Amino acid sequence: MGVHTFVICAYQKSPYLLSCIRSLKSQTENTEIICTTSTPSAWLTEIMEKQGIPLYVREGESDIQADWNFAIEKAEGEFVTIAHQDDMYGKHYVEELKKSYERWPDMTVFMTDAVTIKNGNVQRWSLKELVKKTLRLPLRFHGLADREAVKKSGLLLGNPVMCPSCAYRKNYLPDPIFHSEYRYALDWDCMVDLAKWPGRFVCVEKPLLYYRIHDGAATKVCIENHRRETEERQMFERFWPEPVVEFLMKFYKKASQEW
Repeated sequence: MGVHTFVICAYQKSPYLLSCIRSLKSQTENTEIICTTSTPSAWLTEIMEKQGIPLYVREGESDIQADWNFAIEKAEGEFVTIAHQDDMYGKHYVEELKKSYERWPDMTVFMTDAVTIKNGNVQRWSLKELVKKTLRLPLRFHGLADREAVKKSGLLLGNPVMCPSCAYRKNYLPDPIFHSEYRYALDWDCMVDLAKWPGRFVCVEKPLLYYRIHDGAATKVCIENHRRETEERQMFERFWPEPVVEFLMKFYKKASQEW
């Protein structure tokens, strides 16, 4: 078993898939690359055959949580990154993960900063990203980030963790890793749960993920049907009284307008 696996979680026909694959193959350290899907097609099969990437098909209706758990199940690496098909990764991502693992052998979740791509343009600075960096600050104190209180502290005012940047140490975490009632907030819900488990969260505040925003993204759909607002409110209600929840939701509604 290797140290790390990228699992491309493919859905239907993404015009950005080859860009994602190229970024994974450009890593400075060796890593396993596989692809999983619940929407198989001749187009996807042909691409993966040409790229020499194993393709695994999950039977049944498409579902984000089930698809992600299936992706983790098929990976052989000790750490697994679910690579969203529209995103790209900096070439030093796996290198930084391995450095962190050598420094902190009890690391259970690795995460990084991200650069947003919107309408084909790189957005390096925004108020939303600055807030996320600030909320991640406790997780950058790696010597303390094995404590449940520290791990949770970065999650009380929202979810600053970029889900596609995360690598999960599958055999040291619950099986399945994702077991949430939510669709949009399932990654936030998952991180709160994983904070309870023994092990260390390690945040490397380097932009090693290029996160693409576009109209076909699942997050965009969740915003348009108000699922995001409902689920985020329910998450805040776990930690805060109603007046604080109302204040936080006003901020989050403004942030969602960036879409």
